[in-house]
Amino acid sequence: MGNCMSFQPSCDATLDRIISVLCSKGYIGNLKKNLRDLQRETEDLRAIHDVVKNKVAREKVKHRHMLKPVQVWLTRVESFNTRVDDTLSTSPAQLQKLCLCGLCSKNVYLSYNYGRRVFLLLEEVKKLKSEGNFQELTELTMICEVVERPTRTTVGQEEMLETAWERLMGEDVGIMGLHGMSGVGKTTLFKQIHNKFATMSGKFDVVIWIVVSQGASISKLQEDIAQKLRLCDDQWTRKDESDKAAEMHRVLKGTRFVLMLDDIWEKVDLEAIGVPEPTRENGCKVAFTTRSKEVCGRMGDHEPMQVKCLERDQAWELFRIKVGESTLSRDPNIVELARKVAEKCHGLPLALSVIGETMSYKTTVEEWEHANYVLTRSAAEFSDMENKILPILKYSYDNLADEHIKSCFLYCALFPEDYEIVKESLIECWICEGFVGEYQVLKRAVNKGYELLCTLIRANLLTEFGTIKVGMHDVIREMALWIASDLGKQKESFVVQAGVGLHDVPKVKDWGAVRRMSLIGNHIKDITQPISMCSQLTTLLLQKNGLDYLSGEFIQSMQKLVVLDLSRNDIIGGLPEQISELTSLQYLDVSYTNIRQLPASF
Repeated sequence: MGNCMSFQPSCDATLDRIISVLCSKGYIGNLKKNLRDLQRETEDLRAIHDVVKNKVAREKVKHRHMLKPVQVWLTRVESFNTRVDDTLSTSPAQLQKLCLCGLCSKNVYLSYNYGRRVFLLLEEVKKLKSEGNFQELTELTMICEVVERPTRTTVGQEEMLETAWERLMGEDVGIMGLHGMSGVGKTTLFKQIHNKFATMSGKFDVVIWIVVSQGASISKLQEDIAQKLRLCDDQWTRKDESDKAAEMHRVLKGTRFVLMLDDIWEKVDLEAIGVPEPTRENGCKVAFTTRSKEVCGRMGDHEPMQVKCLERDQAWELFRIKVGESTLSRDPNIVELARKVAEKCHGLPLALSVIGETMSYKTTVEEWEHANYVLTRSAAEFSDMENKILPILKYSYDNLADEHIKSCFLYCALFPEDYEIVKESLIECWICEGFVGEYQVLKRAVNKGYELLCTLIRANLLTEFGTIKVGMHDVIREMALWIASDLGKQKESFVVQAGVGLHDVPKVKDWGAVRRMSLIGNHIKDITQPISMCSQLTTLLLQKNGLDYLSGEFIQSMQKLVVLDLSRNDIIGGLPEQISELTSLQYLDVSYTNIRQLPASF
């Protein structure tokens, strides 16, 4: 066998080497220093933790919730505090184990593990402190719950509601407008659309309802929307419009929102307010109501939905509900008269509701007969008409651009109820009256007249019948007559007795106050008596009367006459010579009469 050499190191040498390695890591040698640093850093961390937690609590009152990273950090700090407290609680006992001026330990293994734990906690606390420097602690809490808005009894809007809802929910529709005349039920329908969002869950983060109304500024709209989004704190109030728009855009950009704007009168600049553009990608929606179809186009909805008046059966149902069965059941004649009164409203829900409520306590046939008479003769005199109906309708008139187009609108009230006015003839009258402005070329004046006419149609103040005629809703006509008579104070300035069965020229207390008179569609066969002091009359419409004779004295009394329409009358013997004395006359219509030539002096 060969020689073997064996080597066995000394146990003491091995132990010394192990102790040397353990001590060289610094876990034992630096334990006192690390403990002091750990206590100091932990105190700093706890101070930061308290500041963050207090800020979050304050912002929670403002309906803002903690960001997820902040929540995770606070949880980690709380866990760290528990562990560091446990570690520091044993530090006195651990320090007593040290020897050789703290360079070694009586129990190297235990001291090493403890020193290592302190070292790692010190590294952790430094990291937590650096991570606690948050730029944002909270974010806006979106109001997911949709609180139903109260609505009054509705009739006849069910189909329109479903159609509007389906269109708004379409993936390709971001902006939807509802337009219609005053009092037609746009807001009621809009509230029903809003309330349907209350039945949904998860599709939209927030539904915002804002009543805009006339003259609303960007600043006012920003404040209204900010209130809904709970942005109105001290910091918000110190921002200008531009900064508010940026903040609102930041908040809404990350959400799927629905913005509902009720009763807008002009284009609402969504970008200036801070509302992101609704697109197919973000799934957001902007819906609005307006009295003007033109506003719909300016807002970006080129195929808006028109809210129309109720059909006859629907109108009667709404009126019947407002009056109440207890009143209608008093007498069979009341039901018949009630139907006639309802028809005077021509399907306008506002009129049906107000007049129906007014008549709900009228329990005699005589009261209903009187109501029917007043609504036929002069609806503005009916109870509550001047207080609850006409002022609401007047807002559309007030919103017209200038006095020229306002005069054009009021002029249409000269025609009888349910009358279909030929566009071309109407514009010719406007031109002659001076409403269109001064143009050297007739074609340009006509074009301007059509522009004014289309503006009134888009404002839902006139209704188009085919391509050549327009008309005016009867309640809108009553509003126009009310305005033309200075809200009922100067009734003789605008005398309209069209289609009421007259056989003679009506009696007027002060002919000197009359500016325009319409006697269209009556049965006035002749006008022989002169009208004294008729110095301000500029417009006289006598068409469709079966008129046989017109005296020269009558013509002579109207020296400021600008428009005279005698069409569709017999007028035997032609026009009197005095017609040539009307030096202000611009428009004379004798079509469909027996007049074959004008006086030689004309």
